[in-house]
Amino acid sequence: MSTQNPHLAYRCDIDGLRAVAVLSVVIFHAFPSALPGGFIGVDIFFVISGYLISGIIIRGLENESFSLREFYARRIKRIFPTLILVLLACMLIGWFVLQASEYKALARQTVWGAGFAGNLLMIRRDEIFTGAAAR
Repeated sequence: MSTQNPHLAYRCDIDGLRAVAVLSVVIFHAFPSALPGGFIGVDIFFVISGYLISGIIIRGLENESFSLREFYARRIKRIFPTLILVLLACMLIGWFVLQASEYKALARQTVWGAGFAGNLLMIRRDEIFTGAAAR
């Protein structure tokens, strides 16, 4: 049992699946012809997350201890520090390597990304499954 997360026992098999999922996406982006279907790793990661999150919710409901507020507070504490770091790093690097119009687009995407709505921006701009996003 993990003492770090009182909601779940540690599962090394799930860590292994996460590693496979992440590596497949990284290989796909680095060497697309080597693993053309590597983007399936994103789907694998979503299924793993759904399984784990569902388990937390179900156990909380069974124990009558589930709180939606605490559930989201834990997610925010876990996800936001990394999200903020990545967004700031992108903006900083973008300042040095992008042209003004590209940097403006990056800033817009960063704002939408900070609100977990990046996909909505791409749908609004008809960028999902078209152009560069489809490659």
